[in-house]
Amino acid sequence: MVLDQPGRPLREADLPEPKAGAGELFLRVLACGVCRTDLHIFDGELPRPKLPLVLGHQIVAEVVNERRRVGVPWLGWTDGECRYCRADLENLCDRAQFTGYDRDGGYAQYAVANERYCFALPDGYAELQAAPLLCAGLIGYRALRFAGDAETLGLYGFGASAHIVAQVARHEGRRVFAFTRTGDSEGQAFARELGAEWAGSSEERPPEELDAAIIFAPVGTLVPAALLAVRKAGVVVCAGIHMTDIPSFPYEYLWGERVIRTVANLTRRDGEEFLALAPRVPVRTELEAFPLEDANLALQRLRHGEIHGAAVLRIA
Repeated sequence: MVLDQPGRPLREADLPEPKAGAGELFLRVLACGVCRTDLHIFDGELPRPKLPLVLGHQIVAEVVNERRRVGVPWLGWTDGECRYCRADLENLCDRAQFTGYDRDGGYAQYAVANERYCFALPDGYAELQAAPLLCAGLIGYRALRFAGDAETLGLYGFGASAHIVAQVARHEGRRVFAFTRTGDSEGQAFARELGAEWAGSSEERPPEELDAAIIFAPVGTLVPAALLAVRKAGVVVCAGIHMTDIPSFPYEYLWGERVIRTVANLTRRDGEEFLALAPRVPVRTELEAFPLEDANLALQRLRHGEIHGAAVLRIA
């Protein structure tokens, strides 16, 4: 399924099989998660994708002519030489290439990926269930680490990432407070099912102060709302790659040594740590599966908040 121009529906196409270069793996795609980042690329909110482009960066695949599965995440290549790579911040590499953005991704039957950026997948996860771990899980895990040792944790936007993070947070003994769109009683019930002790509208204040909050919804107005919800010295983590403009707010919202920070991409260390942790929790991924040819439908369902958990394309 090919993106020719932002805003145009993906086009079903027969493409030549991709050729693996030096250090790359030739992969038969089994499943690929549908991420909000795909939607940002589709809408032109991320400005420089390779076009035409095969989207998709939560790839579960089988190495062709080998009997092993691998997972391919958003981070597809770094130079290993720049100041960021040398400082263990490869996620900030200025020359980084990203799967389904700079490199063709997993909305296809075959793909290639740099072997250094492929993960071994934990046993016990079928292809569809493993796909959301590769971005929703990894970015959520990095955001949770940035939240520090917060005991009371707010999650704004209870979708693919938050439903995984909530399980990890509860495993770690944290108390979870979930925020959804106004009127989303189904999403709030889903959050409580996964261990949230309170779930309500993002327009509400939680019943007590939070130590930290993670914002998964790409809505800038949630930043001042989250600042009002966290205690002094609390942390607000913005986990998305794109967000609408943050409105101005009084300095007193931030004062008291509150912190706002963002999560940018992921590192291979994040992936190794999270994929080792997931089966110990154990993380259970809730998903809705679509055939590859229904990728446009999956993106639109995601846009309108109609996906329960994560959306995944069934490829093979």
